[in-house]
Amino acid sequence: MRITLIPFLAAAALHAEPVFRLQPHPGKLSAPEITEASGLAVSPTDGGFLWIVNDSGGTNEIHLAATDGTPRGSVSVEGATNNDWEDLASFTLNGKPHLLIADTGDNGSIRKSCTLYIVREPSLPAEGDILSGKTPIAWKIDFTFEDGPRDCEAVAVDALSKTIVLINKRTDIPGVYELPLRPGESPVARKICTTETKATGFTLPIGFRNQPSGMDISADGRMAAVLTYHGVFLFKRSAMEQWADAFSRKPADIGPHGLMQAESVAFSRDGKGIYAISEKADSPIACFITVP
Repeated sequence: MRITLIPFLAAAALHAEPVFRLQPHPGKLSAPEITEASGLAVSPTDGGFLWIVNDSGGTNEIHLAATDGTPRGSVSVEGATNNDWEDLASFTLNGKPHLLIADTGDNGSIRKSCTLYIVREPSLPAEGDILSGKTPIAWKIDFTFEDGPRDCEAVAVDALSKTIVLINKRTDIPGVYELPLRPGESPVARKICTTETKATGFTLPIGFRNQPSGMDISADGRMAAVLTYHGVFLFKRSAMEQWADAFSRKPADIGPHGLMQAESVAFSRDGKGIYAISEKADSPIACFITVP
């Protein structure tokens, strides 16, 4: 009996997992104020904009750029202090766009607590305008890690489950932690599993090359992109899984990003693109997009 596989193959193609490939750089961050970019997020309102924060010692500003790196201004966050801002996340909650600033850097693992600032996304500027002014804190989360101080540069928000996911740096096997997006008193980041972002094949002898330096979760909650100094790693989960399930598996190694000291990563709004930038001034914007 002759069996045709065409319908089966067509159905499989419809459910094929996305494959990301590095594209030519669309531009670079040219704003002179962005000197040590440590956090990146795509605007939840308009995918043509990127939000960026500077590392420790910087101002309490969030900076705006187009996806080709063109500067579009900045706003200061009232009442926030940049002790060591290390990541930035964007999300939509109750129909409102928000940004989360992660003041979680702790190179010496000595901080008694870390802070997450959540702000409503400022109104985006019209064509030709430059953003300026101030924005208030919507709420903040002062928290501790359940197993003691941790240096953490990878923080993301899963808005669907109202969960914050964090991965620590500077340990041989990184730990993955979770916090509620709106916790009660004295919140503690609970360790849910360990993970691995180990480069495969030939790699340059880069210090801390396998340690997470940035993270983002796609808007649909199906994927997490974790950045290292080597490249980008993709963790996928099904609708029935928890993040502990996804991070406990070996991720897909998307490949090198070609950046020096890459610190920030973000999904496009539709989840079909991944941006990454370096901590260096005038950083090129690395862009991975899905291919057939």
